[in-house]
Amino acid sequence: MTASPSERICVVVGRTRHKMVQAEIKEAARRGARLIEVRLDFLAKAPDFKRLLADKPCALMATVRRPPDGGRWGGTEAARQTLLRQAVVGGFDWVDVETDVADVIRRFGRVKRVVSYHNMHEVPGNLEKIHERMCAQDADVVKLAVRAQQPEDNLRVLRLVKDAPTPTIAFCMGDLSMPSRILGLKYGSPFTYGAFNPERGIAPGLPSFDELKHIYHVDSITADTQIYGVIGDPVAHSLSPLIHNAMFHSQRLNAVYVPFRVPRGQLEGFLKHFDAFGVRGYSVTIPHKEQAAVLADMREASVTLTQAANTLLRLGGGFAAYNTDYTAAIQSLLANMPPGADGAPPTLSSRVALVLGAGGAARAVAHALHREGAMVNISNRTPERAQRLAEEVGCRAIDWAARHSVLCDILVNCTSVGMHPNVDETPLHHSFLKPGLVVMDIVYTPETTLLIREARGRGCHVVTGVDMFVRQAAAQFKLFIGREASLEYMRTVLRRALSPVSLKGPEELRK
Repeated sequence: MTASPSERICVVVGRTRHKMVQAEIKEAARRGARLIEVRLDFLAKAPDFKRLLADKPCALMATVRRPPDGGRWGGTEAARQTLLRQAVVGGFDWVDVETDVADVIRRFGRVKRVVSYHNMHEVPGNLEKIHERMCAQDADVVKLAVRAQQPEDNLRVLRLVKDAPTPTIAFCMGDLSMPSRILGLKYGSPFTYGAFNPERGIAPGLPSFDELKHIYHVDSITADTQIYGVIGDPVAHSLSPLIHNAMFHSQRLNAVYVPFRVPRGQLEGFLKHFDAFGVRGYSVTIPHKEQAAVLADMREASVTLTQAANTLLRLGGGFAAYNTDYTAAIQSLLANMPPGADGAPPTLSSRVALVLGAGGAARAVAHALHREGAMVNISNRTPERAQRLAEEVGCRAIDWAARHSVLCDILVNCTSVGMHPNVDETPLHHSFLKPGLVVMDIVYTPETTLLIREARGRGCHVVTGVDMFVRQAAAQFKLFIGREASLEYMRTVLRRALSPVSLKGPEELRK
């Protein structure tokens, strides 16, 4: 069955063998691709146009990229230009020609032209002049791809797209690039690029066709699309875009949620620069939670208490700060704890809790438990950090070497021990785990950590990181949109992504 067509993604195919190029073209078209860029510079042998263009399932673009432009062409420049001319007359629907050769490789017939500029090292100071010159080179589409050095570079290229005299695709490359690759479609780019096979290393920061189509739903992006996102460093691994965009899509909201990599110390400048693009709300993760709380104009009580925020919501000319980790931790524990002896709902009052870790998540969990009346103990591999957090909360710090000596009712792991790829590690010896103990692990990659697996096997009540992650995201969604999110749907989306099964779109998840 052919998938729904995608008119906003140019799918990039780059393989060394003709057979694999043909196979990927066919499969990409089956999945909905309507424009495919064939990277002829990847081929190990001379391109066989008759073979590549046989039974063409959709429009094909020919590209022969030089190494300085991020390509793999190993022949002479004269031979490359000859190959491009052959592609123009040989049956391709589009041909990509670099700006420095666009005037010598002329238009022919109905073949459309992308005139491109690539800078693998920086955003040049004269980028606007380069774009102006390219718009006069008889292009159907102008393409600029430059290497971002700072988050604000995304804004610079997006400004080129708006009101461009020639349809323009301008984006950054590298690990800072995702905002421009997605948001260009909001500001007028005719399409964006996605790799059919992201493992081929075609270009730095190039997302996959499946990501763009099934996570970011780029075919639905319009000029009126509202922008949300997650700020962090690193941020590429975050699954927040997956579940937030899934909720937007399921509720038919014209919104998109984008990852913003912002290096430590640059949050204030980032928020000021991106204010021009009216981002309505952000999730905030490491290392910016404390700074987000400081920069906010209004702080929810939990933010004032924890001195950290994981959510920023646009409020007039500034932001309101919230900490949904705080409430999610309590909700997750209470939802998974057994009722009292008299059948009454569970309570955290007077329970003894051991919190492992002293980072941002541990701060939220410790403060929340303390506020609920629990007797909190904090243990961290760096004792000074445990002591500082214990003094802040008003509880007890435990030496890491003595953590197994604590008699407790609730254990919460807020460290990264057990996170992928170190899945054979656990922060506690299994002998600590007694029947009836409530064990919560905020790690969700994988969901069933070694700690959770051993706790379940020894009769403990377990709370996985998926539960807390989904609850904090659902609370953010309500702040962003003003609507309730489906916890069950979010869990389903997240668990599908964490499983070995290939990513599926929301329409498949509903089945």
